[in-house]
Amino acid sequence: MRSADIRPLYPNGVDYAGSFSAALLVPDSPAPTLVTGPRGKRAEARYNVYRNNVTVSLIAALASIFPAVERITGPDFFRAMARFHVRECPPTSPLLFEYGRAFPDFIDRYGHAANMPWLSDVARIERSWLDSYHGADAPALAPETLSSVPPERLGALVFTPHPATRLISSAHPAVTIFAMNRGVGPVGRVENRPEDGLITRLDDEVTIRLLPPGNFVFLEALLGGRTLAAAAGAALTAEPAFDLTGAIGGTIAAGAFSHAETETSDVEPA
Repeated sequence: MRSADIRPLYPNGVDYAGSFSAALLVPDSPAPTLVTGPRGKRAEARYNVYRNNVTVSLIAALASIFPAVERITGPDFFRAMARFHVRECPPTSPLLFEYGRAFPDFIDRYGHAANMPWLSDVARIERSWLDSYHGADAPALAPETLSSVPPERLGALVFTPHPATRLISSAHPAVTIFAMNRGVGPVGRVENRPEDGLITRLDDEVTIRLLPPGNFVFLEALLGGRTLAAAAGAALTAEPAFDLTGAIGGTIAAGAFSHAETETSDVEPA
């Protein structure tokens, strides 16, 4: 038999693992009939203890991924919200840091969080922060490398995103709220306005920068493969006061890109 054909089956071909796990996140379901204790007795109580431990572990995993959300809501509110999410969205990967990708969308639907419309975007920033942390390693495009490109060819440059780069756009001040709640310091009043953010990783340190007006459109175009000239045009259309020089210098210094090229030549990291 090939290894791909081997499955953890109980006698008589029963899928024991599947039967055991199916009811773990369904609190009202009975323990699987195959779960027994000494002398073949039902092990309902033991299974319920294990079921509770699994749920508590997944809630703890969510708390470690979304610490700002937990600080904003408070531990009790967070645990209650996370418990409903765990039951609705069980893990699909054995890697716990992969868990919680659906949590921001769940917060949007969670009625008790309706008075915090920015909370789901804070969660999206936290998820993006973790994804940036685990992004693949690659050298960042050094600022001085663009000096080797003739001025007449700069507009034709196409940039390759660094694997750790992420963009965030929110109709709320989510970047500021995120930053205020990732530490332990006091939290002040926040002006209610849209905010965009750039998440990058340099020297194994993940940072998020609040983007000036027009920068999100500019970066979204560059990260989508458009030329520098096309991205600049889109940004200036969206925001006439867009600072092209500052946007280029700031995003390259932040490590947002790993490579740049025109149709005929490459610009490698220094």
